[in-house]
Amino acid sequence: MGNCYNSTVVDSPIGKTWETIRNFHEMNWASPVIEQVDKVGDISGDQPGARRVLNGVFHETLVTLDDEHRRFSYSIDDGPGPVARDAVSNYLGAVELHPVTDTGQTLVVWSSSYDSDASEAVGDFCNPIYQALLAALKSHLGD
Repeated sequence: MGNCYNSTVVDSPIGKTWETIRNFHEMNWASPVIEQVDKVGDISGDQPGARRVLNGVFHETLVTLDDEHRRFSYSIDDGPGPVARDAVSNYLGAVELHPVTDTGQTLVVWSSSYDSDASEAVGDFCNPIYQALLAALKSHLGD
């Protein structure tokens, strides 16, 4: 099993940070990393089962959304290269927030686990994307 782990601290309180990222269909904070989000189906972006296509190539499904613990998880159902349906299985990404209590900031953790015969290639592909998404969130929230 392979995995990715990336994190950052954003200069924003946890409530504001959560409200910014919790809707699976809203990624305006992620510009320019995510240029296009296409909602698939009728399930709203705050309900498990919501589906989306990012940038025309990443097909994802919201698996869990936990407002109390400020975290969500999603599957990548198909995508380019090492995250294509025939190259990886059981891909589960997770985003979780934690308060930084002494500063009022938020620790944002973006991780994933997956099965692949090319685990290193999946990590080499996904880690820079997660790093860019975290940097975009940090910038959007004014850090």
